[in-house]
Amino acid sequence: MRVIDCSTKVCAVIGNPVAHSLSPAIHNAAFEYLGLNFVYVACPVEDVKGAMAGMRALKNFRGMSVTIPHKIEIMKYVDEISPVDRNIGSINTVIHEKNRLIGLGTDGVGALRALTDNDVEIDGKNILMLGAGGASRAICFTLAQQTRLKEMSILDIDSSQLQGLHNDLETGTTISVKSRLMTEDALSEEMAKADIIIHCTPIGMHPNVDTSLVPPDLFRSGQVVFDIVYNPLETKLLSDAKSRGLKVIQGVEMFINQAALQFEKFTGVDAPVEVMRRIVMENLKS
Repeated sequence: MRVIDCSTKVCAVIGNPVAHSLSPAIHNAAFEYLGLNFVYVACPVEDVKGAMAGMRALKNFRGMSVTIPHKIEIMKYVDEISPVDRNIGSINTVIHEKNRLIGLGTDGVGALRALTDNDVEIDGKNILMLGAGGASRAICFTLAQQTRLKEMSILDIDSSQLQGLHNDLETGTTISVKSRLMTEDALSEEMAKADIIIHCTPIGMHPNVDTSLVPPDLFRSGQVVFDIVYNPLETKLLSDAKSRGLKVIQGVEMFINQAALQFEKFTGVDAPVEVMRRIVMENLKS
């Protein structure tokens, strides 16, 4: 058995709900594999301000993963956030460092790593973002600031959310960005010119696994399709794209990458990525 003592560093995922989270299984397996005196727990939280006060008070409380619906509110209670993450407008990680709480995001970098690990050429390409929520914001800003894409188009059904992201990208980056309300015509027109499609909505997520935002006849040869939904492993969107001979990237790649980045921030050591991957796959296939 692992020994938990006064020196044990505590990490947690907070959200509401969090019972479904795979983060405790992933991080605890990685801690155990490397023999680190850390433990990771899931904490359902409604009072974000109180949770952050508790983190400050507990000297052993090293790190926090933040999930829905707290990724925006939590920014009010940390001491430091990078300009990039302030532009994004949400964070998913908090580090307790020398009595300071440092907030950051790993979703965007995790998505970029998933693309590059799969040898996807981004520079000079047209990217279509389906959805303008928190994850989409993180990915949009990361791609805008770390690649040289040709154009980014964003579709969403929420006009306010869509316009907000569009304005923030125009103000905070130099990319060419276009946004449109999601309609059948808009989707058809944007799919016709997209090189890389990144799906950032809950459509197709378990248990509604038989749904997809993109009709199969809109795919064209040479496109890359990346769905950030990771349960199921292969969504209908990815299955349809694969049946048309397209390159597909599963959302589990982003999930593992962002978790590995969090682990490295928590511990200061390289994450055992394959151990983390194995735990994720075992849980998703069970």
